[in-house]
Amino acid sequence: MNLLVKFFCARRGAEAHSDLRRIMTDRYLITVLEEAEYVAEQHHQVARTADNQVHEYLRYAVLRILEGQADHLPTDWTPIDGVTVGYGTDEAMFDSWDSSEDWWETVPPQESCTRFRVFFPDDHQTVPRTIVDVMAALGTWRVWTGSATACGSYDHRERREVHYLWSEGHPVEEVLHERLSSPAEAVAPDGGRTGDVRDRLVVDDDPQPQDDLEPRTKRAIDEAMDVSLLSKGGRYEVQSASGNRYEVDVVDESCTCPDWQQRSPEGGCKHLRRVDHEIKRGRVPRPDGRLPSP
Repeated sequence: MNLLVKFFCARRGAEAHSDLRRIMTDRYLITVLEEAEYVAEQHHQVARTADNQVHEYLRYAVLRILEGQADHLPTDWTPIDGVTVGYGTDEAMFDSWDSSEDWWETVPPQESCTRFRVFFPDDHQTVPRTIVDVMAALGTWRVWTGSATACGSYDHRERREVHYLWSEGHPVEEVLHERLSSPAEAVAPDGGRTGDVRDRLVVDDDPQPQDDLEPRTKRAIDEAMDVSLLSKGGRYEVQSASGNRYEVDVVDESCTCPDWQQRSPEGGCKHLRRVDHEIKRGRVPRPDGRLPSP
């Protein structure tokens, strides 16, 4: 069980495990964490006076991602023009606007919560999917959507806004803290960080006998598939015997196949299992692009 799952289950109970697994498999979670690490390294002044620095790094990372300023974005990212992000503590916003806004009629002001105000062009009939995915990856929940109002320094003409709440002390903060506390300066010869998942997936010199493998993994190995590296960073293409092609991301532990998209089976779909097997046997390049040693 990964670190975020452990913390979430400890705080919210085992019944939250399935919901968190969906969040963890969201491809934007790693994007948010990587951008937050960059913020901590390059823009640490944003949290200089903050009591909870990792919380500040994360919410500033969300601003940079949604406004298209981030240095870490998914390869197929499609920016949305006209998106602006504002945020602050929910109680502070209540103190400023409770007399003029009806945001709190549904959800009253929450203690120790950040409220994100995300503005987007009103030609979108619903909240743009990019915004939904990024906020879900962070673990926020939506509390209000409506027409933007002339408040603060934002340009609200022909715009809508959506509000999300995010608790301080969310387990994502602990994950970022662990990443920032790890020996990130220890650089591997190939330029990757020591301990990174891309460096852990190396050729296994003592492979497990095939008869001892989990049945689903064994079936994935026996099935006719072609595996190739699409790009550095752990993205592979799998072509099945039927001719269908799927993209597997071993870093995000995700696949574009229907089985993964609909069920996210524990241990991965057959395509993810097959890619993992091919990497460990040295039959395809490692996720960092290096060929296995002879």
